[in-house]
Order: sequence, then structure tokens, then C-alpha cells
Amino acid sequence: MKILCIGRNYVKHIEELNNQVPTEPVIFAKPDSALLLKNKPFFIPDFAKEFHHEVEIVVRINRIGKNIAPQFAHRYYEEIGLGVDFTARDLQSELKSKGLPWEKAKAFDGSAVLSKFINKDKFSDVQNINFKMEKNDETVQDGNTAHMIFPIDRIISHVSQYFTLKIGDLIYTGTPAGVGPVAINDRLKGYIENELMFDFLVK
Repeated sequence: MKILCIGRNYVKHIEELNNQVPTEPVIFAKPDSALLLKNKPFFIPDFAKEFHHEVEIVVRINRIGKNIAPQFAHRYYEEIGLGVDFTARDLQSELKSKGLPWEKAKAFDGSAVLSKFINKDKFSDVQNINFKMEKNDETVQDGNTAHMIFPIDRIISHVSQYFTLKIGDLIYTGTPAGVGPVAINDRLKGYIENELMFDFLVK
């Protein structure tokens, strides 16, 4: 099982971090040790000072695929979940300034929160799904999949050109604007439409 993540997929998030709008999906990966499941707490590591939340729609691949055409990509997943891509922002900025890879800032243990999953048939259009995250009962990120630069099927098709997709693989599809730091004792709740998907503490 692999975890593939898409960066810079919402324009307003790109603007808040002063990045350039990409011409194709930006891909990075996390190891399976990054997964944080079942509402277990996120323990802030000690190797950086500023850890940001990034809430994202997640799709789980349900069949093996390589070089998938966009028009067939919808066949390769049945479920949608919600995740948090935790980012050591100060460490990431330092690594980027040196032209170095930034996996240390993105792929560390516990950096990939994963919720339960919902069958995509529950939604009339997967490219029109509202999702949000609350920090201490205040909405901090509020997005809709319609605002993706690269929609889910395009992401699956593009990723499959480089990596054979296998059953159980996860794709984090990018975060909307509103990313920000977390602190000890914060409580994070994530919703797809009005359904609570995750609820956990920062320690």
C-alpha cells in the first residue's frame, strides 16, 4: 500500500503560500508509517517548531491500474474519505530554500490522518462535494472539490502514468485555503458535507 499526495491543487491555497500554479499535478509520497487511524491523537514531533494542518479528500484505489485513461479513472475507486496532511512548515521552507526534497517535512510518522470512508455513490457528483475542518469548534478550512485545479479522475490518470496503482493505495487530493498551525490540546474535526469523518486531539 502506498500513499500518494497531490500538492497545490486549490488556487487560494497556492496564493496563501505564494507558490506558482502548476501545469500538471504535483506529486509526493508518504510511507505507510505516516498513517494515523481511528481518531488516535497526533503527537507534535520535536524536530520542527510549526506544524500545519491540511485537510484533504482521500480516494482509496480498488483495482490495479497503469496508464489509466481519464474517462476510465472513475472505475478505480469506490470510496471517499477525509484526511489531514500534517506539514512541518518551517522545516519544509528550509528544505525548499536549499533546493532539497521535503519528505522530512511531509512524510514523518503520523503525518497522514485518515478517516473512515463513504461510498462515492452517496454523492451525485464527486466534483461537487463540500468538506471542512474545525479546530476547537471553529471552521478553519472549508472547501469544495469543484475548486480543484486537477479533478479526481485527472489525478488518477496522471499518477498512473508513473506508478502502478494497486488495491488499497491512497491518494490525498490536495488542500483548500486556510491551512494553519496546530498546538497541544487542539481538537480537530473533519466533515464531508454534514457527516463527521474524524475527531481527534493534538498532544
